[in-house]
Amino acid sequence: MYELIQAAGGSYYIQSPAKIGLVRLNDTDVCLIDSGSDKDAGRKVRQILDANGWRLTAIYNTHSNADHIGGNRYLQGQTGCRIYAPGIECAFTRHPVLEPSFLYGGYPFKDLRHKFLLAQESGAELLTEQALPEGMEVIPLPGHFFDMAGFRTADGVVYLADCLSSRETLDKYRIGFVYDVAAYLETLEKVKAMTARLFVPAHAAACEDIAPLAQYNIDRVWEIAGEIEDVCGEPMCFEDVLQRLFARYGLTMDFQQYVLVGSTVRSYLSWMKDAGKLAARFEDNRLLWERI
Repeated sequence: MYELIQAAGGSYYIQSPAKIGLVRLNDTDVCLIDSGSDKDAGRKVRQILDANGWRLTAIYNTHSNADHIGGNRYLQGQTGCRIYAPGIECAFTRHPVLEPSFLYGGYPFKDLRHKFLLAQESGAELLTEQALPEGMEVIPLPGHFFDMAGFRTADGVVYLADCLSSRETLDKYRIGFVYDVAAYLETLEKVKAMTARLFVPAHAAACEDIAPLAQYNIDRVWEIAGEIEDVCGEPMCFEDVLQRLFARYGLTMDFQQYVLVGSTVRSYLSWMKDAGKLAARFEDNRLLWERI
Protein backbone atom coordinates (compact mmCIF):
# COMPACT_ATOMS: atom_id res chain seq x y z
CA MET A 1 0.00 0.00 0.00
CA TYR A 2 1.19 3.54 -0.85
CA GLU A 3 3.53 2.14 -3.51
CA LEU A 4 4.53 4.55 -6.27
CA ILE A 5 3.77 3.04 -9.67
CA GLN A 6 4.82 4.55 -12.99
CA ALA A 7 1.92 4.60 -15.46
CA ALA A 8 3.78 6.12 -18.40
CA GLY A 9 6.50 8.74 -18.79
CA GLY A 10 6.11 11.28 -16.03
CA SER A 11 2.66 10.04 -14.99
CA TYR A 12 2.43 7.90 -11.87
CA TYR A 13 -0.10 6.78 -9.30
CA ILE A 14 0.21 5.88 -5.65
CA GLN A 15 -1.52 2.61 -4.85
CA SER A 16 -3.83 3.40 -1.92
CA PRO A 17 -7.49 2.90 -0.92
CA ALA A 18 -8.35 5.78 -3.30
CA LYS A 19 -5.54 5.97 -5.84
CA ILE A 20 -3.55 9.22 -5.86
CA GLY A 21 -2.18 10.48 -9.16
CA LEU A 22 1.29 12.01 -9.34
CA VAL A 23 2.60 13.89 -12.38
CA ARG A 24 6.18 15.10 -12.79
CA LEU A 25 6.26 18.66 -14.14
CA ASN A 26 10.06 18.84 -14.43
CA ASP A 27 13.09 17.35 -12.71
CA THR A 28 12.05 18.63 -9.28
CA ASP A 29 8.39 19.70 -9.30
CA VAL A 30 5.33 17.43 -9.19
CA CYS A 31 1.60 17.78 -8.76
CA LEU A 32 -0.90 15.37 -7.25
CA ILE A 33 -4.33 14.29 -8.40
CA ASP A 34 -6.18 13.93 -5.06
CA SER A 35 -4.46 13.49 -1.71
CA GLY A 36 -5.86 10.44 0.04
CA SER A 37 -8.19 9.95 2.95
CA ASP A 38 -6.55 11.70 5.91
CA LYS A 39 -3.43 13.16 7.53
CA ASP A 40 -1.77 9.74 7.66
CA ALA A 41 -2.22 9.39 3.89
CA GLY A 42 -0.71 12.84 3.49
CA ARG A 43 2.32 11.80 5.55
CA LYS A 44 2.87 8.72 3.38
CA VAL A 45 2.66 10.85 0.25
CA ARG A 46 5.17 13.30 1.77
CA GLN A 47 7.56 10.40 2.41
CA ILE A 48 7.37 9.44 -1.27
CA LEU A 49 8.02 13.04 -2.31
CA ASP A 50 11.00 13.36 0.03
CA ALA A 51 12.49 10.02 -1.02
CA ASN A 52 12.53 11.17 -4.65
CA GLY A 53 13.60 14.74 -3.98
CA TRP A 54 10.39 16.15 -5.42
CA ARG A 55 8.68 19.43 -4.56
CA LEU A 56 4.88 19.44 -4.47
CA THR A 57 3.49 22.52 -6.24
CA ALA A 58 -0.23 21.71 -6.54
CA ILE A 59 -3.00 19.25 -5.74
CA TYR A 60 -5.80 18.84 -8.27
CA ASN A 61 -8.83 17.35 -6.55
CA THR A 62 -11.16 15.34 -8.76
CA HIS A 63 -14.03 15.88 -6.33
CA SER A 64 -14.66 16.63 -2.69
CA ASN A 65 -15.42 13.25 -1.10
CA ALA A 66 -13.40 12.91 2.09
CA ASP A 67 -11.30 9.98 0.87
CA HIS A 68 -9.96 12.17 -1.96
CA ILE A 69 -9.28 15.42 -0.10
CA GLY A 70 -8.35 14.14 3.36
CA GLY A 71 -4.62 14.71 2.86
CA ASN A 72 -5.05 18.25 1.51
CA ARG A 73 -4.62 20.17 4.72
CA TYR A 74 -1.54 18.31 5.88
CA LEU A 75 0.21 18.53 2.51
CA GLN A 76 -0.69 22.17 2.00
CA GLY A 77 0.60 22.98 5.48
CA GLN A 78 3.84 21.09 4.91
CA THR A 79 4.61 22.28 1.37
CA GLY A 80 2.61 25.46 0.73
CA CYS A 81 1.18 23.84 -2.41
CA ARG A 82 -1.91 25.25 -4.07
CA ILE A 83 -5.12 23.21 -4.24
CA TYR A 84 -7.62 23.31 -7.07
CA ALA A 85 -11.08 21.73 -7.26
CA PRO A 86 -13.77 21.92 -9.96
CA GLY A 87 -17.06 23.81 -9.61
CA ILE A 88 -19.17 22.99 -6.57
CA GLU A 89 -16.46 20.59 -5.41
CA CYS A 90 -14.35 23.64 -4.53
CA ALA A 91 -16.96 24.85 -2.02
CA PHE A 92 -17.22 21.37 -0.46
CA THR A 93 -13.42 21.17 -0.23
CA ARG A 94 -13.20 24.55 1.49
CA HIS A 95 -16.16 23.70 3.76
CA PRO A 96 -16.19 19.89 4.09
CA VAL A 97 -19.06 19.83 6.60
CA LEU A 98 -21.20 20.26 3.47
CA GLU A 99 -20.64 16.59 2.59
CA PRO A 100 -22.21 14.90 5.64
CA SER A 101 -24.83 17.67 5.78
CA PHE A 102 -25.81 17.00 2.18
CA LEU A 103 -25.86 13.24 2.67
CA TYR A 104 -27.98 13.39 5.80
CA GLY A 105 -30.20 16.26 4.68
CA GLY A 106 -29.62 18.33 7.81
CA TYR A 107 -26.99 18.99 10.42
CA PRO A 108 -25.05 15.70 10.78
CA PHE A 109 -24.98 14.11 14.23
CA LYS A 110 -21.69 12.93 15.71
CA ASP A 111 -21.84 9.46 14.18
CA LEU A 112 -21.61 11.11 10.75
CA ARG A 113 -18.88 13.60 11.61
CA HIS A 114 -15.85 11.35 11.13
CA LYS A 115 -12.96 11.31 8.68
CA PHE A 116 -14.69 9.02 6.18
CA LEU A 117 -17.39 11.64 5.57
CA LEU A 118 -15.85 14.82 6.98
CA ALA A 119 -12.37 15.87 5.89
CA GLN A 120 -10.40 18.77 7.33
CA GLU A 121 -10.80 22.15 5.65
CA SER A 122 -8.20 23.19 3.08
CA GLY A 123 -7.59 26.32 1.05
CA ALA A 124 -8.90 25.23 -2.32
CA GLU A 125 -9.18 27.46 -5.36
CA LEU A 126 -11.54 27.05 -8.29
CA LEU A 127 -10.06 24.84 -11.00
CA THR A 128 -9.71 26.61 -14.35
CA GLU A 129 -7.96 25.69 -17.57
CA GLN A 130 -5.32 28.31 -16.75
CA ALA A 131 -4.49 26.53 -13.49
CA LEU A 132 -3.57 23.27 -15.25
CA PRO A 133 0.02 22.31 -16.00
CA GLU A 134 1.05 22.30 -19.64
CA GLY A 135 -0.19 19.16 -21.38
CA MET A 136 -2.83 18.27 -18.78
CA GLU A 137 -6.50 18.23 -19.74
CA VAL A 138 -9.51 18.27 -17.42
CA ILE A 139 -12.33 15.81 -18.23
CA PRO A 140 -15.78 16.55 -16.74
CA LEU A 141 -17.14 13.38 -15.12
CA PRO A 142 -20.36 14.38 -13.32
CA GLY A 143 -22.76 11.91 -11.79
CA HIS A 144 -21.00 10.28 -8.87
CA PHE A 145 -20.73 13.73 -7.34
CA PHE A 146 -21.71 17.25 -8.37
CA ASP A 147 -18.86 18.48 -10.59
CA MET A 148 -16.41 15.60 -10.44
CA ALA A 149 -13.63 15.70 -13.01
CA GLY A 150 -10.84 13.47 -14.26
CA PHE A 151 -7.55 14.36 -15.87
CA ARG A 152 -5.62 13.31 -18.97
CA THR A 153 -1.86 13.87 -18.97
CA ALA A 154 0.50 14.49 -21.87
CA ASP A 155 1.56 10.85 -21.53
CA GLY A 156 -1.94 9.69 -22.44
CA VAL A 157 -2.78 8.53 -18.91
CA VAL A 158 -6.37 9.20 -17.78
CA TYR A 159 -7.22 9.47 -14.08
CA LEU A 160 -10.92 8.60 -13.74
CA ALA A 161 -11.65 9.39 -10.08
CA ASP A 162 -14.82 7.61 -8.88
CA CYS A 163 -16.79 7.45 -12.12
CA LEU A 164 -16.78 3.65 -11.95
CA SER A 165 -16.19 0.93 -9.40
CA SER A 166 -14.48 -2.44 -9.66
CA ARG A 167 -16.56 -5.56 -10.26
CA GLU A 168 -15.52 -6.81 -6.81
CA THR A 169 -16.75 -3.63 -5.11
CA LEU A 170 -20.06 -3.65 -6.94
CA ASP A 171 -20.61 -7.35 -6.22
CA LYS A 172 -19.85 -6.82 -2.52
CA TYR A 173 -21.64 -3.52 -1.79
CA ARG A 174 -24.29 -3.83 -4.52
CA ILE A 175 -25.36 -0.16 -4.62
CA GLY A 176 -22.58 2.29 -5.43
CA PHE A 177 -22.93 5.92 -4.44
CA VAL A 178 -24.45 8.13 -7.17
CA TYR A 179 -25.65 11.73 -6.92
CA ASP A 180 -27.15 12.29 -10.41
CA VAL A 181 -28.12 9.05 -12.15
CA ALA A 182 -28.78 10.57 -15.58
CA ALA A 183 -25.43 12.39 -15.58
CA TYR A 184 -23.72 9.26 -14.26
CA LEU A 185 -24.96 7.15 -17.15
CA GLU A 186 -23.86 9.81 -19.64
CA THR A 187 -20.41 9.87 -18.04
CA LEU A 188 -20.11 6.08 -18.17
CA GLU A 189 -21.06 6.03 -21.85
CA LYS A 190 -18.44 8.72 -22.52
CA VAL A 191 -15.79 6.81 -20.60
CA LYS A 192 -16.69 3.57 -22.37
CA ALA A 193 -15.82 5.22 -25.70
CA MET A 194 -12.50 6.69 -24.50
CA THR A 195 -9.05 5.50 -25.47
CA ALA A 196 -5.92 6.06 -23.40
CA ARG A 197 -2.47 4.67 -22.84
CA LEU A 198 -3.63 3.73 -19.36
CA PHE A 199 -6.79 4.36 -17.34
CA VAL A 200 -6.41 4.86 -13.59
CA PRO A 201 -9.73 4.62 -11.71
CA ALA A 202 -9.55 5.51 -8.04
CA HIS A 203 -11.26 2.31 -6.88
CA ALA A 204 -10.45 -0.25 -9.57
CA ALA A 205 -7.31 -1.68 -11.16
CA ALA A 206 -5.47 0.43 -13.73
CA CYS A 207 -6.08 -0.91 -17.22
CA GLU A 208 -5.68 -0.15 -20.93
CA ASP A 209 -9.28 -1.02 -21.91
CA ILE A 210 -11.93 0.53 -19.67
CA ALA A 211 -14.97 -0.33 -21.80
CA PRO A 212 -15.88 -3.71 -20.19
CA LEU A 213 -15.80 -2.25 -16.66
CA ALA A 214 -17.75 0.82 -17.76
CA GLN A 215 -20.43 -1.46 -19.22
CA TYR A 216 -20.54 -3.51 -16.00
CA ASN A 217 -21.21 -0.31 -14.07
CA ILE A 218 -23.90 0.73 -16.57
CA ASP A 219 -25.58 -2.66 -16.26
CA ARG A 220 -25.60 -2.34 -12.48
CA VAL A 221 -27.39 1.04 -12.66
CA TRP A 222 -30.17 -0.45 -14.76
CA GLU A 223 -30.38 -3.48 -12.48
CA ILE A 224 -30.87 -1.27 -9.41
CA ALA A 225 -33.47 0.80 -11.25
CA GLY A 226 -35.33 -2.40 -12.06
CA GLU A 227 -35.27 -3.49 -8.42
CA ILE A 228 -36.62 -0.11 -7.30
CA GLU A 229 -39.38 -0.23 -9.89
CA ASP A 230 -40.30 -3.71 -8.70
CA VAL A 231 -40.28 -2.66 -5.02
CA CYS A 232 -42.59 0.23 -5.87
CA GLY A 233 -45.23 -2.06 -7.31
CA GLU A 234 -47.34 -0.85 -4.40
CA PRO A 235 -47.29 2.67 -2.85
CA MET A 236 -44.34 2.89 -0.51
CA CYS A 237 -42.54 5.58 1.48
CA PHE A 238 -38.82 6.11 1.12
CA GLU A 239 -37.84 4.32 4.36
CA ASP A 240 -39.73 1.20 3.26
CA VAL A 241 -38.16 1.31 -0.22
CA LEU A 242 -34.73 1.52 1.41
CA GLN A 243 -35.46 -1.30 3.85
CA ARG A 244 -36.63 -3.64 1.07
CA LEU A 245 -33.60 -2.90 -1.08
CA PHE A 246 -31.29 -3.66 1.86
CA ALA A 247 -33.15 -6.93 2.38
CA ARG A 248 -33.01 -7.88 -1.31
CA TYR A 249 -29.30 -7.19 -1.58
CA GLY A 250 -28.38 -8.64 1.82
CA LEU A 251 -27.00 -5.34 3.11
CA THR A 252 -26.62 -4.36 6.76
CA MET A 253 -27.76 -0.92 7.88
CA ASP A 254 -25.52 1.41 9.85
CA PHE A 255 -25.29 5.20 9.99
CA GLN A 256 -22.83 5.48 7.09
CA GLN A 257 -24.72 3.05 4.89
CA TYR A 258 -27.97 4.82 5.71
CA VAL A 259 -26.76 8.16 4.38
CA LEU A 260 -24.69 6.86 1.45
CA VAL A 261 -27.13 4.29 0.11
CA GLY A 262 -30.11 6.36 1.24
CA SER A 263 -28.92 9.42 -0.68
CA THR A 264 -28.29 7.23 -3.73
CA VAL A 265 -31.76 5.68 -3.58
CA ARG A 266 -33.31 9.15 -3.33
CA SER A 267 -31.38 10.07 -6.48
CA TYR A 268 -32.74 6.99 -8.25
CA LEU A 269 -36.27 7.89 -7.19
CA SER A 270 -35.84 11.43 -8.54
CA TRP A 271 -34.41 10.18 -11.84
CA MET A 272 -37.16 7.59 -12.29
CA LYS A 273 -39.89 10.11 -11.44
CA ASP A 274 -38.52 12.59 -13.98
CA ALA A 275 -38.32 9.78 -16.56
CA GLY A 276 -41.98 8.85 -16.01
CA LYS A 277 -41.22 5.47 -14.42
CA LEU A 278 -42.49 6.35 -10.93
CA ALA A 279 -45.22 8.54 -9.54
CA ALA A 280 -45.07 10.33 -6.21
CA ARG A 281 -48.02 11.47 -4.11
CA PHE A 282 -48.85 12.46 -0.56
CA GLU A 283 -51.15 10.35 1.59
CA ASP A 284 -51.66 10.72 5.34
CA ASN A 285 -48.80 13.22 5.33
CA ARG A 286 -46.40 10.68 3.83
CA LEU A 287 -44.64 10.89 0.45
CA LEU A 288 -45.38 7.65 -1.36
CA TRP A 289 -43.64 6.26 -4.45
CA GLU A 290 -45.40 3.98 -6.90
CA ARG A 291 -44.62 2.36 -10.23
CA ILE A 292 -46.59 3.81 -13.14
